[in-house]
Amino acid sequence: MSIRLAPSILSANFAALGDDIRAVEEAGAHLLHVDVMDGHFVPNITIGPPVLRSIKKVTRLPLDVHLMISDPDKYIPAFVDAGAAILTVHAEATVHLDRTLNFIRSHNVGVGVSINPATPVAAVEQVLGLVDMLLIMSVNPGFGGQEFIPYTLDKIRQARALITEKGHRCVIEVDGGVNMDTMQSVVKAGAQVIVAGSAIFHAVDPARKVKEMLEMAATLGYDASYV
Repeated sequence: MSIRLAPSILSANFAALGDDIRAVEEAGAHLLHVDVMDGHFVPNITIGPPVLRSIKKVTRLPLDVHLMISDPDKYIPAFVDAGAAILTVHAEATVHLDRTLNFIRSHNVGVGVSINPATPVAAVEQVLGLVDMLLIMSVNPGFGGQEFIPYTLDKIRQARALITEKGHRCVIEVDGGVNMDTMQSVVKAGAQVIVAGSAIFHAVDPARKVKEMLEMAATLGYDASYV
């Protein structure tokens, strides 16, 4: 499979959000990454279902919704109704992870699980067969523009080896500090979906940056033994 790019609107210009979304969509982005923060699980507050519903109206891109919130079960139906194509919850934010993941699946959308930088891959080993995506955070969640944490490369490699060994179908997504300087290492470690926020939306020309990142991804190729 080819590497997919998911621009994160966390770093977009919210005063012109529709324009920013159209720019990255027309440039070839594959997904639109939407970070939902509650000021409790992470130290920031972003958006809720009403904004997601508005975003859905201005793009054809699948909405990759990352719930960085406490008690996500309470809000899953609302985000599905608002247009999420895939919902990712944090292992650290759920008491009964298996139940939560199956609850998402029952709503007929993609299922994702995420782990923070200090959370080991072993914490989600038993549920990798239940999900479509494993999101590995390469920064501590809450704010855009942070520097990539190098030791998370080992976690990507560990996850890739485990998924391959067990024959699971889930893909690995990486979010945090990924830019033109770090993307090569992330992809070589086994990432298949790249989330990039400030690297894209803080560029002079976000559309051009999307194209540059996609061009780089194409040169990296992908190891067929991973799928």
